[in-house]
Amino acid sequence: MSYIEDVSVSEQWEKAADGAHHNPHMLLGAHPSTDAAGRTVTIIRTRRPLADSVTAVFLDGDRLPLEHVARGIWEGRHAGPPSAYRIATVYAGQNEVIAGDPYRHLSALGEMDLHLIAEGRHERLWQVLGAHPRVFDGETGVDFAVWAPDAKAVRVCGDWNSWNGTGHAMRSMGASGVWELFIPDVSVGSRYKYEILTQDDHWILKADPMAQAAEVPPATASVVTQSAYTWADGAWMTRRAATHAVAQPMSVYELHLGSWREGLGYREIADELIEHVTATGFTHVELMPVAEHPFGGSWGYQVSGYYAPTSRYGSPDDLRYLIDRLHQAGIGVILDWVPGHFPKDDFALARFDGRPLYEHPDPRRGEHQDWGTLIFDYGRNEVRNFLVANALYWLSEFHVDGLRVDAVASMLYLDYSRKDGEWEPNVHGGRENLEAIRFLQEVNATAYRLHPGIVMIAEESTAFPGVTAPTSAAGLGFGFKWNMGWMNDSLQYMKRDPMYRSHHEGEITFSFVYSFGENYVLPISHDEVVHGKGTLVSRMPGDHHHKLANVRAYLAYMWGHPGKKLLFMGQEFGQIGEWSVDRELDWWLLDQPAHAQLQHFVGAMNAVYRRQAPLWERDNDSRAFHRLGAPSWDPSVVAFERHDAHGGRLVVVTNFAGVTRTGYRLQLSCEGTWVEVLNTDAAEYGGSDAGNLGMIHAHCETDDAPAIATVTLPALSTIWFRYQADPHIPTVSHD
Repeated sequence: MSYIEDVSVSEQWEKAADGAHHNPHMLLGAHPSTDAAGRTVTIIRTRRPLADSVTAVFLDGDRLPLEHVARGIWEGRHAGPPSAYRIATVYAGQNEVIAGDPYRHLSALGEMDLHLIAEGRHERLWQVLGAHPRVFDGETGVDFAVWAPDAKAVRVCGDWNSWNGTGHAMRSMGASGVWELFIPDVSVGSRYKYEILTQDDHWILKADPMAQAAEVPPATASVVTQSAYTWADGAWMTRRAATHAVAQPMSVYELHLGSWREGLGYREIADELIEHVTATGFTHVELMPVAEHPFGGSWGYQVSGYYAPTSRYGSPDDLRYLIDRLHQAGIGVILDWVPGHFPKDDFALARFDGRPLYEHPDPRRGEHQDWGTLIFDYGRNEVRNFLVANALYWLSEFHVDGLRVDAVASMLYLDYSRKDGEWEPNVHGGRENLEAIRFLQEVNATAYRLHPGIVMIAEESTAFPGVTAPTSAAGLGFGFKWNMGWMNDSLQYMKRDPMYRSHHEGEITFSFVYSFGENYVLPISHDEVVHGKGTLVSRMPGDHHHKLANVRAYLAYMWGHPGKKLLFMGQEFGQIGEWSVDRELDWWLLDQPAHAQLQHFVGAMNAVYRRQAPLWERDNDSRAFHRLGAPSWDPSVVAFERHDAHGGRLVVVTNFAGVTRTGYRLQLSCEGTWVEVLNTDAAEYGGSDAGNLGMIHAHCETDDAPAIATVTLPALSTIWFRYQADPHIPTVSHD
């Protein structure tokens, strides 16, 4: 009697015929058995609805005709144990078509993979879940695997099966919640989605959460991809692994790929971007989110495909090419990463298998009401694994040098942007999201362990303790934290009329009180040039000439201040209009000499910054920094000294007033000559060229008196002086 004639399995049989079985391999494929004489035979079953004839074709050329038994299922018996075969099918009026049978293959997922997935510890999750081209048991195809624990059935549909997945039902891998199917003959470039049968008996259509490529939006299908890229950045990667970022120069150029210059993809932008970043001297670029996202107006911060570089600019290998080229040019690459929330689009992660899965099921923890997005369930092993592995994916597969983690504050606090009664305390009665904290600690510790030399950067705007403290000391384990307090205070100060700045000195100097409590990045980011805030130039007081002078003074003060630096694209040449994702920067401004001079200044400043170790080598050491003042103290003048690890000294003096200070008596740490290495008022940068003939001389008026130098401080300027231990003092002619 045929297996399918057994009435005890008739329900299972119906499900297999409808593509709704949780384990179609139990019925379909090749099954060893014995005949009446006890000889080994193989029962072969395959689903081919509406076929006129179906034949199993073995690798040696033998053919086994199959008989239709019911509901499009065909069956035959082959003498001997199971062996490789393909299925030949003839439909009415058509030629024979030979194709592979998905159900003759064992699972490519091992027990250890499933164990690690369930425990949330699979550090290379992207290699087992998703869509992977393989040669499996002699056949070329794609292995599909997806986590959907609440699904009753899962099917793969795509352009190879006319988007009808009935014939490609996946098998459940048990308690792991993973579903898997190897489909022969599917190739790279094929589009696909998953059809998921929910517990409410509704079929829903979902893109693959682990897809490594996707269609160009607004299309939403996942795309089978396979990298063929050969990296050429070995020297960069070796050097990076041997460095510690805190003690290195870091000036970051933040950009949005689509609006830096219009119409350029990952490959096309490489030459122009490298030329620009090299000319302006930045050490790194930071790309706003490049993971796939449905709505361009979100700037990439509402991600639908965490493992798929957005196809708006090309293929994943095109992105690899861009990063590789940047590395070869000596430029690091940081990616914006968004593990704090995701959008509600029906095709993506939201209620992925019909119930809350990636999101926390309690809306008090699982939804951002202000942003209209969902929050990950950080306490669920598989969700935490999805995110940790995603960070490792970008670091491993794309060689990125760091991740800037968006909206960390929203992850840390259960009451973030919520009123009383809209949030639930943690088990200790507090407001901290303990699961999110553990997740951040895990992702940071794992990233640094596996990829030494990278940087993990937190966008975190509160006083949460220990953001950059090591996880071994109960810190979050980030390498750096954005200094949002410095940003807000200093921009508030700079927009004031210089006449009144002396009454608000605390706004520009308060950061010195806490600058060494964390490892900081000073950011002037995209958030500061949108939503009516204007741009760095437009918010400065005065006429256009004075606005540019303010910008130069401010940037040099910022570059001298302890902490790494970040500047959003366009500010380096004085972008006037607010940034819009829908148009490129106003590059035409560089035709105006004043704006070209500003860009030249930024390049010169970055060059000096990189050469002067006191400005970065001991960024996190309070002993390498001290304020300078008397005897000519002025609340509009801010001066401080910085030291490197080998005794080098550099002084930063900023005159935020609108008038030049001549004869200013500045107390310095030692006698001798101090060389002027940067003056924002130099004529070549658009200034008035007031200064100190390239150097100043400090001396002690009595044996026990401090060293004093008499300095000229141009209006709205910053000057950097480097100590010269054994100076040669030239004779200055007064003819």
